[in-house]
Amino acid sequence: MATLEYDAPREYETYRLSVAQYKQFRTQGYLVVKGLVPLEDVQTMNAYMDDMVAGRVMTEDALDIRGFGITPTKRADWVRAHMLHRLSPLQERFLLHPRLLDGLAALIGPDVLALQSMLFFKKPGDPGQGYHQDSYYIPSHPDTLCGAWLALTPSTVENGCVWYAAGSQHEPIYPDPRGLGSALSANLSDLGTIDNASVTDESVNGLRRIVKDYAGQAVPVEAEPGDVVYFGGHIIHWSYTNQSDIPRRAFVGHYCNARSFVPWNHGETWEGDAANYLHILARGQTHLAYAQPKFGTPCAANAPRPAPDASAPASSMMGMDDGLMGDMPHAGEPDPD
Repeated sequence: MATLEYDAPREYETYRLSVAQYKQFRTQGYLVVKGLVPLEDVQTMNAYMDDMVAGRVMTEDALDIRGFGITPTKRADWVRAHMLHRLSPLQERFLLHPRLLDGLAALIGPDVLALQSMLFFKKPGDPGQGYHQDSYYIPSHPDTLCGAWLALTPSTVENGCVWYAAGSQHEPIYPDPRGLGSALSANLSDLGTIDNASVTDESVNGLRRIVKDYAGQAVPVEAEPGDVVYFGGHIIHWSYTNQSDIPRRAFVGHYCNARSFVPWNHGETWEGDAANYLHILARGQTHLAYAQPKFGTPCAANAPRPAPDASAPASSMMGMDDGLMGDMPHAGEPDPD
């Protein structure tokens, strides 16, 4: 089997988002980038998932870890897996894939912290996931969460592609009565609470009352292998049962700006006020603690660090004269206003 478990890292040409793509992401809450990840890489991940299901990789002992999303029972029944980048070199390399990070640097960077990896097997007959907002589960302060959803097989309406309520990225995070999600929404008099986020039964999913406001704006986002869908932490999204005879596989990474404070570790404990030190600095720099990639995937965390220069101007992602996004320094002159 061709695998990236032990292969030397590949070189990739940098992908630059356009200003139009940046604006599209801000306007509708998600962005589809066609063919961003090479098909060779997609095939490698699919082969690895086949080996997972067959029991050739990811032994039961390795998977018997709280919070990883897989129970070591019948492998053929697996629907999804979480945080496998802490167990597998290949999963770490996909979480830190340069092409995924190129888009993230433009949308939420230039400093990017890698938080979570997910694999979706979604075989024929597997259920979808009800209305939810990702920042409800993964808080960051300031709230800069962004997902990168990589199609590993064709994703269609029939096999349960993801739907987005376009425009709902402007909604606050709706907390439940027990306080989950409440850290990201405060001082809103009519916010209320919701229950049963992610539950597929729309009659009990509390976000249904919000989704009703987006009638006509629910968009099924179909994708081909190698396509990447970026989506913000506030946009309401969901999927339905796979009613086809083919799987709808996907790799999903979640990230935030590396200068955001992250009190989250996928259900595991951490020390101190934040868990940033357990998450990998993927791009850029940060004043906060961060983790090294366990399997040595090249990224900002293990790259040589430039000497601090207090005289250097601050920089951020800006629209360039060529219509693309780039990391540029701010002007040194004072604001004339």
